[in-house]
Amino acid sequence: MKKLKLLLAFLLCINFIYSQDYVDIVKLSVNNTTLGNIEDDYETSVNNTNFELYYPKQLSEKFVLLMGLTAENTRLNLAENAERTSLTMTRLNLGFKYQHSEKWSGTYVLLPKIASDFDNIGSNDFQIGALAILDYQYNESSKIKFGLYSSTENHGATLTPIVGLWHRSKDSKFYINATLPIRMDANYALTKNFSVGSDLLTSIKSYNLSEFNSNAYVQEESIRFAFYAALGLMENSIILRGKIGFDTTDYGVFDSNEKVGVQVLTFPLSTDKRTRFNSEFDSALYLGFDAIYRFDLTKAKKDE
Repeated sequence: MKKLKLLLAFLLCINFIYSQDYVDIVKLSVNNTTLGNIEDDYETSVNNTNFELYYPKQLSEKFVLLMGLTAENTRLNLAENAERTSLTMTRLNLGFKYQHSEKWSGTYVLLPKIASDFDNIGSNDFQIGALAILDYQYNESSKIKFGLYSSTENHGATLTPIVGLWHRSKDSKFYINATLPIRMDANYALTKNFSVGSDLLTSIKSYNLSEFNSNAYVQEESIRFAFYAALGLMENSIILRGKIGFDTTDYGVFDSNEKVGVQVLTFPLSTDKRTRFNSEFDSALYLGFDAIYRFDLTKAKKDE
């Protein structure tokens, strides 16, 4: 069922990354929910915190260096009577954007990361991903994109095709920017400093479990969709968002020696013969809060 939901999210939303008239230099997100178990009445509270830091540096008219850091922590009980587990992912974002022609540009990013419970760092905690995207400038208010994301994980290799759209209405009230199936953000400005919107964030990643010599890993398949109200401060350079949404994240625990091989989105290309140690988590509502420091590129261009 969760794989079907992820596929529907991919088909129903069209979007993209690094194609906007602003840069979110710093973003802090805090989300909280209580996930049940589809087999019994067991529930666990899930506390998720995500921090993103980005620094683009223009080196020439055609070349922009992209640097950043992403850190995420999730705390939950993976099974009934299990101790609370802290799953942490730290990732460097290293790449560049290049203007190939008047209409076409490309974004290429290397994404090395450590993902585990950080109890005893070893080779199984290190993974690496890569992102490549071609961007076509359709007109002044719209862009379309095509790309591919790939990552090595504890469960095998993940391939994610990307198709995207960036658009702002002529009156600048409606805005959509998304990268599917990774993320989407659409909002409508009711006033200069207040807007309402919705966002979508998905992930497919794994965490090595070294605590208690468990010899296991967690495979996370996450879809979080939310509606939000946003308040802009200091000429909209500070954005505060209150969110309520739907969380369908599942955290499956598997033996480190059992892998699924290559999978596209959440669909393995070969038969999944792994034995799962815990039960599947059910979906639930969640509450969230975002704090964003945003740099407006249009204002910077006017000041030049």
